[in-house]
Amino acid sequence: MSIRPVTPDDCQAIAHIYDHSKLDELIHEDKTFELLPLNKDAKRLAELKQSDVYVYEQNGVQAYGAIYQSELRALFVHSNIRGKGIGKTLLEFLLSKLTPSPIDNSVTLNVAKSNQPAKALYAQYGFKVIEEFEAEYNGVSVQANIMRLKVS
Repeated sequence: MSIRPVTPDDCQAIAHIYDHSKLDELIHEDKTFELLPLNKDAKRLAELKQSDVYVYEQNGVQAYGAIYQSELRALFVHSNIRGKGIGKTLLEFLLSKLTPSPIDNSVTLNVAKSNQPAKALYAQYGFKVIEEFEAEYNGVSVQANIMRLKVS
């Protein structure tokens, strides 16, 4: 197992993980969503390209995460291998790489309000919901939360 910076050779694996995992974070919504593949999602692709991206590799790329300044922008584990601690391992690594905001010494992330499994994971590490806002995915509105972790 290794966690390393992304390389151009990883782009296909990242897109595959995203495309097989993105709708899972919206499964608890009372709306129907259609997958917008990463390579066609201009907003999320631009954010990913702007970020520092790391991959979790074990017999191939199994997960990835993206950070930008004090924000955790993405954390995706392929749906076939969840529940094995990969998300926690990658989250801990990403938290060690984030630069806390100089304003309040914190790091943040956005998550779908209904994504209780992800929110529970983040809460285990001290993240707290601080705000709710309306986001959208593929033209459909989604209630989302900003979660913040104060770094000591």
